[in-house]
Amino acid sequence: MGVLKRFEQRLEGLVNGTFAKVFKSEVQPVEIAGALQRECDNNATIWNRERTVVPNDFIVELSTGDYERLSPYSGQLGDELAGLVRDYAKQQRYSFMGPIKVHLEKADDLDTGLYRVRSRTLASSTSQAQPQAPQGQQQQPGGYGYPPAAAPPMPAAPPPGGAARRPAPGGPAAPVPPGAPGTTRRWIEINGTRHQISRSTLVLGRSTEADVRIDDPGVSRRHCEIRTGTPPTIQDLGSTNGIVVDGQHTTRATLRDGSRIVVGSTTIIYRQAEG
Repeated sequence: MGVLKRFEQRLEGLVNGTFAKVFKSEVQPVEIAGALQRECDNNATIWNRERTVVPNDFIVELSTGDYERLSPYSGQLGDELAGLVRDYAKQQRYSFMGPIKVHLEKADDLDTGLYRVRSRTLASSTSQAQPQAPQGQQQQPGGYGYPPAAAPPMPAAPPPGGAARRPAPGGPAAPVPPGAPGTTRRWIEINGTRHQISRSTLVLGRSTEADVRIDDPGVSRRHCEIRTGTPPTIQDLGSTNGIVVDGQHTTRATLRDGSRIVVGSTTIIYRQAEG
């Protein structure tokens, strides 16, 4: 049984219930389903012998009347359409770079019964877990097999008058709590997902060893590195396709709040804010 036919059967339960009057509009969900399949076929990109990538983010533009009828049920209908695209891709041996999403939007220039489908390929991104301490270093003194930990030294009494002693010149500075005045928060945004930058360097790439993994065939295993100095910079790590920062091909660039970084077919937004 074809994918589209199975989709029609799944819709029968909806049409016989609350959706009955909704689906009397000029645009039928089955028509949209067929358009999504064609959108996959027309935008399929062969990355290598074993992987053909198709769009995973779809926007269906509807006339004002059709949108008002369908939008209250856009969540359930979007899930059904996404499932259809997933089944069709499996049948055609297509693959996706991220989760499948189908959105409905209103287009004032469309008449009732007309629709338009736009699509794009959005890579998923994941922040990798912090590495654990090596075996044998996880237990702290005082645990089983260790001598009891010594009690921490008592803090020195403040001098007369109650004033706290200032650290000696060249001594270690007191840690600054997150969000304190004068601190800078940094993060990147990839297709709506935010990744905090909490260390002095952040490696982006397709490898699971990268700090932020980007599932984009055009991204190298260790593609580039963000360095949070003054000023913050980005450095290409010898990637195959290079980096583009604010429209310029480069190997190294200074970053500012809102800088747009392109790696492969993925756009990354660098953000920073005080406090």
